[in-house]
Amino acid sequence: MMIVMGVPGAGKSTVLSVAKEAGWTVLNYGDMMMEIAATKGIADRDQLRKQTAEFQKEIQKSVGEKLAKEKRRNVILDTHCSVMTPGGYLPGLPFSFLSRWSVERLVYITAEPKEIMARRAKDTTRVRNDQDLPKLVEHDMMNRAYLAAYSVLTGAPARIIINANGKLAEVQKEFGALLI
Repeated sequence: MMIVMGVPGAGKSTVLSVAKEAGWTVLNYGDMMMEIAATKGIADRDQLRKQTAEFQKEIQKSVGEKLAKEKRRNVILDTHCSVMTPGGYLPGLPFSFLSRWSVERLVYITAEPKEIMARRAKDTTRVRNDQDLPKLVEHDMMNRAYLAAYSVLTGAPARIIINANGKLAEVQKEFGALLI
């Protein structure tokens, strides 16, 4: 399994379109969490993100167990390194899950914080968190720390890809090279 992560607005989904075209299965961790959260009265991801860490961990555990049973080849997990909760940053991929998964590669997609802020402002489909620029910079730094920890825990190589505005073709080519 390849795990692709990034903060909201970094462009993960756009970059991942090249994987789908190459025949990879892309599983969205957030979608899997929402399937479970919806049965508990949660209406959307933004509401889920604002729940207690304990509530989110319970749902993460169910998704983690499902992913541990994943045996297909050429699978990408689209997720976040961390989730900003009212109590602080929650690891998106707890060690108890990572130790049960067959992780071959970790990829963190990011961009300049001002570019991410502009992308978020244009996205009317989501109610993004109230991060200002300094908090976004902090979140990106935390994610890079989590990426390094995930790499140590799994033994999988980690790669950071900068998804700069106007460079999508180059970014998709760089990411596509990891699919071979």
